[in-house]
Amino acid sequence: MQRAEELRAAVEEYLDRLQLSSELGGLEEAVRYALEGGGKRIRPVLCLATTEAADGEIEEALPAAAALELIHSFSLVHDDLPALDDDEERRGRPTTHVRFGEAPAILAGDALLAEAFRLAVSSGPEMAQELAGATLGMIGGQYLDIDGARSDRAELNRLKTGRLFDAAVGCGLWAAAVPRADQEPWRAFGTDYGFLYQVVDDLLDEDGLARELGPEGTRALATETEASARARLDAIDADTSVLGELVDELVARAA
Repeated sequence: MQRAEELRAAVEEYLDRLQLSSELGGLEEAVRYALEGGGKRIRPVLCLATTEAADGEIEEALPAAAALELIHSFSLVHDDLPALDDDEERRGRPTTHVRFGEAPAILAGDALLAEAFRLAVSSGPEMAQELAGATLGMIGGQYLDIDGARSDRAELNRLKTGRLFDAAVGCGLWAAAVPRADQEPWRAFGTDYGFLYQVVDDLLDEDGLARELGPEGTRALATETEASARARLDAIDADTSVLGELVDELVARAA
């Protein structure tokens, strides 16, 4: 069983040698820039950790894990655009549209999404359907975010953040050939993990739930969600220690 950092290294190695379409031409630089933004690769690592816990081989899950990261990167590139959040910096460096221009950034985001689905299709129909549904949910959540006057915070978080975490667990299960009938306990953990991620993120940013509940209320919600996620793992008849390690990492961020 590989630890989280080993899985993270496997994701980085796979992304480093990922061949992008030659038809992108000079746009490849912007695509690579967006993909190499220094994130923790949480979603692909969650996917690989799920596969291993379910007695699968990470080599079977790596294409879908990479696709998750490409989709996440696409969402960040478009989210940073002037028409949405208008952010000029992400992870300590200029955002893609600041570095390359708005039009190339839009196209780079499009290319990331297309490359993700090329990987997904190569992994089989279940993977492709899982990622398509998650991407559509994420986009729907982004729309709720810009339509703030009518947005439901719980639904916004479920879609914009949670759906890609749901898909990370789902893709990991498909890679391990876990039948649909046996997936529910794992998926319940994925839902809790995605929500915990959002709660911690809002707590650190002093935004979203933290504005609605206040710091103490948000910390209480994080503690409650952490307990639920760990209980989900305890109910799974498998070695879920690395998934527990990912929960530990999240909790440590809020400490």
